[in-house]
Amino acid sequence: MPVDFYAALPALTRFADLADPAVYTPLPDSWTVVLTDVIGSTVAVQAGRYRDVNYVGAASIAAVLNASDRVDIPFVFGGDGATLVVPPDLLDDSLAALAALQIHASERLDLPLRVGYVSLGDIRAAGHEVAVARFQASPNYAQALFLGSGMGWAEDQIKAPATASQYASVVEPASGADPYAGLECRWEDIPSPYGETVSLLVAASGGAQADTYREVLREVEDIYGTGDAPHPITLDGLRLSSDPRRLSPEVALRHPAKAVAARAELWARNLLGRVLIRRKAKTSETDWDAYPRLLRAATDYRKFDGVLRMILAGTAEQRQRMERFLTARYDKGELAWGLHVSDRAVMTCLVYERMGQQVHFIDGANGGYTAAAVPFKKRLKALAAERA
Repeated sequence: MPVDFYAALPALTRFADLADPAVYTPLPDSWTVVLTDVIGSTVAVQAGRYRDVNYVGAASIAAVLNASDRVDIPFVFGGDGATLVVPPDLLDDSLAALAALQIHASERLDLPLRVGYVSLGDIRAAGHEVAVARFQASPNYAQALFLGSGMGWAEDQIKAPATASQYASVVEPASGADPYAGLECRWEDIPSPYGETVSLLVAASGGAQADTYREVLREVEDIYGTGDAPHPITLDGLRLSSDPRRLSPEVALRHPAKAVAARAELWARNLLGRVLIRRKAKTSETDWDAYPRLLRAATDYRKFDGVLRMILAGTAEQRQRMERFLTARYDKGELAWGLHVSDRAVMTCLVYERMGQQVHFIDGANGGYTAAAVPFKKRLKALAAERA
């Protein structure tokens, strides 16, 4: 199967199509699910290091894409890590890049990173499936959607003490001048326009999962509004940071040998960027009036990898209505859910072309997906126990 298998898939234009099994294509047997996650991320987030955790999670994606010459491969950002599906020709280079990230994350940010991988063949031999669809979120960003229990099973094997060593990556690390090229962390946290920024996780359970996801998506629209109404990134809220400390994750991971100079240079670029955006300037590479809108369109604030993951801006009343709906469906055994409430979103950016290829990874501040995963996993475990 060629490396352009994913790039050749037809593009979906409606996020709601994630609930239709017919739009998905099984991944090739020879491809491999690669998973990363920051070990002890919950403790790190509780200590206020959510931006560092997010940066390392996003660096997993940058490392693999850069090692693969930016071949279009499917991935999803999970807050404290990432999941990618890699063709066989790119697997060794991808794992070597992630081995280097393990060293860099530990030495430069004091964050240990787990890296594991499971082949699609092994996943299917265990009775699970992973299929993929391609959602065109914006002209500059195509987002992978994954269907099937295989992602969850692979994660369990990589993390479980009894099987972790079997699936752990132990390849030699790669070396490179800037293995995380394009990865930026230069924006202030974006305040919710309505008071709350909710990080939501939902996994359907039972025999009517497609119907459950359709119902959840309808309920989100009924409560939070249609289209971009719950989008956590507002144009008014986008501010390049003028605080040099905000640049710490990028400086530490990408520029450790010249940290002082790099911090000063990035800070100066941010100050210039603020002026260019305010004046709606155009340079040879960037239309700074159009760029905030382009950026907003290329965000991953909603995604699906067997778990529905959404960052939603809304009011406390809207969130309480959503909680009542989810609780009722959980009590019926139809789904597991978890959420975390903040007042702002955090954004980590992977920008290869300022007016072109890019994606902006969105999470809730002060916990986000990592914090939401705690009650989510508890409910998921309870549902599994009921069915046992």
